[in-house]
Amino acid sequence: MHSLLILALLMFAGPDRVVIGQVLDDFHKAASDADEPRYFGHMAEEAVFLGTDATERWDRKTFREYAHPHFAAGKGWTYVPRDRHIDIHGDVAWFDELLDNAKYGECRGTGVLRKVGGTWKIVQYSLSIPIPNSVAGEVVKTIRK
Repeated sequence: MHSLLILALLMFAGPDRVVIGQVLDDFHKAASDADEPRYFGHMAEEAVFLGTDATERWDRKTFREYAHPHFAAGKGWTYVPRDRHIDIHGDVAWFDELLDNAKYGECRGTGVLRKVGGTWKIVQYSLSIPIPNSVAGEVVKTIRK
């Protein structure tokens, strides 16, 4: 239902926003389906994926090498988008979205897409776990340990 609401809202925002929303939705769906070709097909060749851990900065090739054994075993990851903002300037778009995940709860995805040969491709995706300011100090202390 959330995807339908997002799609309905995007339809009022212009055709590129609708297409970008569909690309991002299918990117997440492909991960959930463990569909490696479809998932990485949404990423530009020069794409970078930033994971939740500070060590997770992967170019597309390295990220695919990491993900391949998971996808090959039929194990993907499921992030369900529920709120998304998209801005477009020419052939470049940037977005932020709130996602729900069974293990990590509320997450945030941000990124950039570029139109490549008439198709919107993800060139950067960053996944984070928003930390409420009220507990940020404790989280920082835990990370420093």
